Amino acid sequence: MTFRNLLVEDAGAVRRITLNRPDKLNALNHDTLTELHQAFAAAADDPGVRVVVLTGAGPKAFVAGADIAEMNGLTPAQARDFSRHGQRLMSRIEQLGKPVLAMVNGFALGGGLELAMACHLRIAADTAKVGQPEINLGLVPGFGGTQRLLRLAGRPAALELCLLGQPIDAARAAALGILTRVVPAAELEAETLKLANQLANAAPQALRGILDAVLVGGEAALDAGLEFETQVFAVTFSTEDMKEGTSAFLARRSPNFTGR
Repeated sequence: MTFRNLLVEDAGAVRRITLNRPDKLNALNHDTLTELHQAFAAAADDPGVRVVVLTGAGPKAFVAGADIAEMNGLTPAQARDFSRHGQRLMSRIEQLGKPVLAMVNGFALGGGLELAMACHLRIAADTAKVGQPEINLGLVPGFGGTQRLLRLAGRPAALELCLLGQPIDAARAAALGILTRVVPAAELEAETLKLANQLANAAPQALRGILDAVLVGGEAALDAGLEFETQVFAVTFSTEDMKEGTSAFLARRSPNFTGR
């Protein structure tokens, strides 16, 4: 599959998707959102892909936001559709069933932070900055920023970032729970790929069960979440990977998970 605004490459079971609009700081326009939909649908359907790494091209930005030049001419109805288009992408990523790692190499602002928050793990360079600056444009976040910030970092942080519109540095974002890890910029790629390869060697169905259980539990009452966890736990006992994992543990050897 060939894309205009993305670069897609595989290294073993890890697929790397790079937003490739460095002259626009990888800003999200309608076409880029559509291509990301297509790229993540392809990753979901490819059994050879176990993990996805998402990043931005160039030294400055992961994604600096939505494309303001394109948004400036939207009618309210078109803006509603643009918001829904972006929100569907974020939900597709969140519900992919395979771990998605955001490699945050620079600014992740507005739609860029919303994109990163839809990923399951967010590894950032210590030079990165994140924020929801839409208030400075007379706008509100439209790709899930108010909702995922609320769930990741709580009401005070969500209100601070969205109301004030000021970026925060990576260290503070990690302390708030918005970022998973912060590493020196020179080590970002190596550390992210190390985590990606670790996950690629894990049992795929167990990974999916964990992702699903956390996603469901985050929106459900505790009893309902616990029941879902029990059902997922039971299902893993029907897999060859569970038998391989437990047998390898007892034999004191490394497991070889096949996804079956």
